[in-house]
Amino acid sequence: MSDGPLVLGIETSCDETGVGLVRGQTLLADAVASSVEEHARFGGVVPEVASRAHLEAMVPTLERACETAGVRLHDVDAIAVTNGPGLAGALLVGVAAAKALALGLGKPLYGVNHLASHVAVDQLEHGALPEPCIAMLVSGGHSSLLRVSDVTGANDGVVPLGATIDDAAGEAFDKVARVLGLPFPGGPHIDRAAREGTITIDFPRGLTSRRDLERHRFDFSFSGLKTAVARWVEARQATGEPVPVVDVAASFQEAVCDVLVRKALDAAASEGIEDLLIGGGVAANSRLRAMAEERATGLGIRVRVPRPGLCTDNGAMVAALGSEMVRRGRIPSSLDLPADSSLSVTDVLAG
Repeated sequence: MSDGPLVLGIETSCDETGVGLVRGQTLLADAVASSVEEHARFGGVVPEVASRAHLEAMVPTLERACETAGVRLHDVDAIAVTNGPGLAGALLVGVAAAKALALGLGKPLYGVNHLASHVAVDQLEHGALPEPCIAMLVSGGHSSLLRVSDVTGANDGVVPLGATIDDAAGEAFDKVARVLGLPFPGGPHIDRAAREGTITIDFPRGLTSRRDLERHRFDFSFSGLKTAVARWVEARQATGEPVPVVDVAASFQEAVCDVLVRKALDAAASEGIEDLLIGGGVAANSRLRAMAEERATGLGIRVRVPRPGLCTDNGAMVAALGSEMVRRGRIPSSLDLPADSSLSVTDVLAG
């Protein structure tokens, strides 16, 4: 076991209640309670349902994490919590729980950024982060390219290079899955279907034309791709022909991964950085991981991607970032810490 303070992390930005325990860069426990099945019948996350699920799951998840790690809450040295961005009501549950623990246990509180946490979690698997690095974060709510020289955000340590201008990659996966009659969440189901399919349809690659690259070189757009898939399926159905679901899934997935990898590697080359880190729920996609590794090798760029279980939202990533805050001597947050649903990625630590 590595040395260092024992940090508890709480994550409630969307539909997963996550509690992680990290000592230094060693993961001791990663307990997650997901409410995804409660949202599936609606085809997407319902904020009120998510908030209620967090309330019900918080104490049992805390207890499970402590039991797994073999520690008591009184053993914790610091508490980290996601205070944004995310769903306002969901964030409030986690922030309130973290404040109560910090006050009751007399421990320092760190309100940390959800996106930066997706970067920090990789060190639990692959060791200290290369700084600087390019981080590409892809999930249901975010598609972002960042230049990271200090994951705690000190001295402009996290600089945004590009972001989605409409649908995020994960959102597009969910919407296309619905068009294809696949369950929610769409990402894993499209990934599985695509493995059985053939790339037979040339779907559009958003913001990759020469004109687009002049203004949106590192930005993403998946709304047009989503619409193109829907129109292709509708046209097929209008003729009475069956929709080749696995082929559509494979072709759609290829278009998304092509754009993500192309822009991420372009950003790394532009910044003269040889390390690319990919995080967020979509980073669990098998084609994205394989394509990134394949193309990066030819450019001399190293790729780091956490194992799939650490890509989706979890408390371990929050604890990992909290551990870095403590190690680097960052000043803790105050107990009037707010939940900020639109928190900027550059605000890594809340005051």
